[in-house]
Amino acid sequence: MKAWGDGERVTVQDARVIQEFIDHLGIERGLAGNTLESYARDLRQFLEYLGEEREDGQCPLLLREAEPARLVAYVVWMREKGMAPSTIARRLAALRSFYNFMVQEDYLELNPARDIDIPKPDKRLPRILTVSEVERLLRQPDEGRPIGLRDRAILELLYATGIRVSELVSLDLEHINTARRQLRCTGKGHKERIVPMGSISAGAVRRYLDAGRPELLRNPLEEALFVNNHGRRLTRQGIWKIVKRHGRGASIDKRITPHIMRHSFATHLLENGADLRSVQEMLGHADISTTQIYTHLTGRHLKDVYSRAHPRA
Repeated sequence: MKAWGDGERVTVQDARVIQEFIDHLGIERGLAGNTLESYARDLRQFLEYLGEEREDGQCPLLLREAEPARLVAYVVWMREKGMAPSTIARRLAALRSFYNFMVQEDYLELNPARDIDIPKPDKRLPRILTVSEVERLLRQPDEGRPIGLRDRAILELLYATGIRVSELVSLDLEHINTARRQLRCTGKGHKERIVPMGSISAGAVRRYLDAGRPELLRNPLEEALFVNNHGRRLTRQGIWKIVKRHGRGASIDKRITPHIMRHSFATHLLENGADLRSVQEMLGHADISTTQIYTHLTGRHLKDVYSRAHPRA
């Protein structure tokens, strides 16, 4: 096994092995940047816990604390802090994955988190917009202005395709074909997929490309489909602000985010007869069980319709 010096501190050694793990996740498993940041944050929080548990306040090397009892105590501590089961499950999953990596790399002989039960998080149904709320939201941008043309195209694409905000900001001009009414995007794990779009969203994108983007552009060589006021690629934060601003303008009494458009896209498709496999492919879900959460929403919708419409409900 690889040996670490007795006098070395956590700030050096743990940081190094954690970075090796994060690099492994990024290179070998192709995880997105936000996911990598989440793993690193969960591991740092465990290190902070270890430091708090030491009487001398000095956080020892993570390897020296790698026993199941320590991890069980960590679970108890998180529960006493009132953390949600989903948070505890995510942190334990990160630790289990990290220790698996350490075993593979011969830092440890056994994974101390292997037999620790990960609590099942409560299944919370995703929030969605009604069709009328979506229509109100889509009417908000002022298409008499270049920014309005851009915002309308963004909102239409989010609802018409269900793509993630990270996928949206990564779109280049070459990735969209309004004539064929489809776009090509790269999702989690660097997996590429083709997603269809409707005639309305394709028309909104064409109007933006004809009259909006040229007015916003500063560099004619810019490849980004959606640009900000300075002519540079829009960021995730920029998209969030756009969606939030128009949500307020539409007086929708819900927390409006780009992801709520994705949830609404999937739910409305299933409510109108789309099959689960097709929705899974369009969303870019690796596992159909992830897509099945939307069947709970459509089931609830059918019960509501039945209760309102059936004379003996």
